[in-house]
Amino acid sequence: MYDFNRLEGRKALVHGGGVMASKMAEQLGIETKMVQGRRITDEETLKLVIMVYAGWINKNIVASLQKIGCNAIGLSGADGNSIPSVKRSPVPIDFGFVGDPDPEKANAEFISQLIESAVTPRFCAITHDGNGSLLNTNADTVAYTVATALSKKNTAPRSITASRKREFCVTWTIRQALLNL
Repeated sequence: MYDFNRLEGRKALVHGGGVMASKMAEQLGIETKMVQGRRITDEETLKLVIMVYAGWINKNIVASLQKIGCNAIGLSGADGNSIPSVKRSPVPIDFGFVGDPDPEKANAEFISQLIESAVTPRFCAITHDGNGSLLNTNADTVAYTVATALSKKNTAPRSITASRKREFCVTWTIRQALLNL
């Protein structure tokens, strides 16, 4: 968190929590199914990842950031309609309740308002489909989506960082997001 807090300028943080979700699933007797490194998310697994990502991890990261002087707010993609997604097609692999966000539909205005108000948005890897369903979404994809959506705004942050195992593994600069369009 200290490294993240030292980043200059406006910023946002995205995290997943797959390792903790797998440990919690084991403790609860819920089988973890993975295909090509991606979690198969059935109804029970979805409930679990929402609790882990949007609950425990999300709020602990926000508390850690507040402790070191970074004013943060913990969000999911459903909050403020910030990251709508479509449920991934079951062909060729049915991943279940997994979302694929579209940067064109991300609520860049809402996210920008937070950032411009000196509040650091901290997103978990949960998005929504606009029909009342939450979806498990890859954290790196969420980071890319936020960076790409904000790249079109003059208020875009300097970096969007996805964290894994308390180490920052992906930092999308606005320049990188534009190059990937």
